[in-house]
Amino acid sequence: MRETCSAHGGVEVDTQGDAFFFAFSSASGAMAAARTITEALVDGLIHLRIGLHTGAPLVTEEGYVGDDVHFAARVAASGHGGQVLLSKSTSELAAGLSLIDLGEHRLKDIDGAVSIYQLGNKRFPPLKTISNTNLPRPASSFVGRERELSEVLAILQSGSRLLTLTGSGGSGKTRLAVEAAAALVPSYKAGVFWVGLASLRESSLVMETIAQTLGAKDGLAEYIGGRRMLLLLDNLEQVIEAAGELSSLLGACPDLTLLCTSRELLRIQGEVRYAVPPLASSEAVALFCERSALEPSGEIAELCDRLDDLPLALELAAARTSVLSPAQILERVS
Repeated sequence: MRETCSAHGGVEVDTQGDAFFFAFSSASGAMAAARTITEALVDGLIHLRIGLHTGAPLVTEEGYVGDDVHFAARVAASGHGGQVLLSKSTSELAAGLSLIDLGEHRLKDIDGAVSIYQLGNKRFPPLKTISNTNLPRPASSFVGRERELSEVLAILQSGSRLLTLTGSGGSGKTRLAVEAAAALVPSYKAGVFWVGLASLRESSLVMETIAQTLGAKDGLAEYIGGRRMLLLLDNLEQVIEAAGELSSLLGACPDLTLLCTSRELLRIQGEVRYAVPPLASSEAVALFCERSALEPSGEIAELCDRLDDLPLALELAAARTSVLSPAQILERVS
């Protein structure tokens, strides 16, 4: 590695643990060295992850320091063995080289989202960044809903930019939306973000809440701009008057997609409705049995039917099985 970097104009600045810090006078030299190193080690037992960033570090008696040095280290730490990552400033100097745009990511101790690129076409696992999504991670498994999930994904993947999941309270709108949004994270380079609105009572606070979630300080539409992003707006029904502002936001941001959960429609241009049904009978029984750790029975099937196969009702009933049998719960259902 030292021989290769030296041959391409690199100077070894420092070593820390198992990490090497080289400085190059040109981005092309750094990229050539990185490519040569990874190709030479491809069949070996040791694979290096390499991060390249172009900037202006400060020169002190201790060597190169400053934000650009710190940023370069974070880019390198995001990769996997054999992977070469480039910051946006370096990618702009990679004329003629094959790059993959890995989208915007959040790095530890770095403000805002940053664009990261990969040198070469080899496939690697997702980057080890803070992530470009804040989707909640449910503690329980996702049971059933295969048909509904595939239908929601098909609507969004067909180009619809405003999809509203409707249904009664407890029908599972939020869980279905979260699962769909999670499946779409790789498709939105600027990220997929959940915005919880259940606690809001003033429609005027919706746009401000979205801006706070994204870290947009100088205008929400200006921040999103042409970024390809999906926002999951959860529990819109009590602030439905914000529909007009959301319509304007969609108009100003051509690559923004909104996935909403609400008991009523927004009724704005381009909205597609998906009515979330109760669980199928077999799925309802499967959900109850998984949450209660019980085997299926006639009482459980009847209980699920009495609870209209609604996921929230089933979850609450299953939580009582530690003290009551399904037959006893069924007796108390009114």
